[in-house]
Amino acid sequence: MTAPAPAAVAASPERFPHRDLLGIEGLTAEQIGYLLDKSDSYVAQNRQVDKRSALLRGRTLVNLFFESSTRTRTSFELAGKRLGADVINMSAEGSSIKKGETLIDTAMTLNAMHPDVLVVRHQESGAVSLLAQKVSCAVINAGDGSHEHPTQALLDAVTIRRRKGRLRGLVVAICGDILHSRVARSNIHLLNIMGARVRVIAPPTLLPTAASQLGVEVFHDMRKGLAGCDIVMMLRLQSERMQGSFVPSISEYFHFYGLDTEKLAYAKPDAMVMHPGPMNRGVEIDTEIADDISRSAIAEQVEMGVAVRMAVLDALSARLPNFAPAAH
Repeated sequence: MTAPAPAAVAASPERFPHRDLLGIEGLTAEQIGYLLDKSDSYVAQNRQVDKRSALLRGRTLVNLFFESSTRTRTSFELAGKRLGADVINMSAEGSSIKKGETLIDTAMTLNAMHPDVLVVRHQESGAVSLLAQKVSCAVINAGDGSHEHPTQALLDAVTIRRRKGRLRGLVVAICGDILHSRVARSNIHLLNIMGARVRVIAPPTLLPTAASQLGVEVFHDMRKGLAGCDIVMMLRLQSERMQGSFVPSISEYFHFYGLDTEKLAYAKPDAMVMHPGPMNRGVEIDTEIADDISRSAIAEQVEMGVAVRMAVLDALSARLPNFAPAAH
C-alpha cells in the first residue's frame, strides 16, 4: 500500500513544542503523528528533480559524530543541505576530543560559534542530553550508547505506515540484540505510543533485565515469536558493545535467530522485513530475504531516513531564534 503524496505540513511550535529531539520517550502520539505527516511531504519533495527549499537558509547545522556512521550522518547532511542550511561535519577523529578536551568543553566551544542545530552521536548513553543542557541551539540525538536513536524509530514508523497504512494494531517483532540496541528502545517506545503490539525475540543473554516491563511480549523462540506478525524487524549483532561472550558462535546464532525463508514462513504471508543497517548477511538475515523487494523494506528505510531528518529539522526550526517561515 503506497500513500498518496500529501500536502506540505507547516512547522508549528504548538504541535511540536520541543527545542530538541533527544528521544522518543516523552513524546505524545500527536507529536509523533505530526513528524510522520511532515516526513511524508518530504518524501514527495525528495522524489522531485529540484529537492531544495530555503527553510534553513542562513542557518548552520553541525554534525558532531563521536562514533562512525554512514547512513545517519549522510542523511542528516543531505537533509540540512536540501533545506538550505550550511552543514559542517565533525568527527571525534578530527576534533580536540583526541587531544583531551572534555565533552562539555567541546560543547562550549561549539556554542560560542552560534550554530543553530547540533546533531550528535556519542558512544555513552545520556551524553547527548548532557551536551544539550550546555548549548543554546537545538540538539538532535543521532544515537547515544544503548539509550535511544529517535530518528531511526521515526523513519521505521514512516516506512511501516506507508506500506501498511497504519501503525495501530499491527504486530511487530523486533529480533536479535535487544540488549545493546538503541534502535530497539526507540522503536519500542514509538510503537507502544502509537498503539502497535510489540514482541521482542532474542536469546536470554541479549535481552535487558525485566524486558517485559518495557511493554512488550518476550520470546526466545523465533518461530513462536514470529507467528502471525505483520512486521519483522531484525537488529544488528553489536559486537562492539559486547564485553564478554553473549552468543556461542555466529553460525549457531544464525541457526536459531537469523531470519531465513523457513522462519519467515511463520509470520503473515505479507509480513514486511526491516533492518536498520548495516546488515551482517548470514548472521542476522539471509541474503535471499534481504534482497526480496516484495518483502524487504530495507532500501525504503534508507530513503525515508532523509525525509524524516528533514521533517525533524523543519519541526525544530519553528523554535529557533528569529524564525521566519520560508517558502518550500
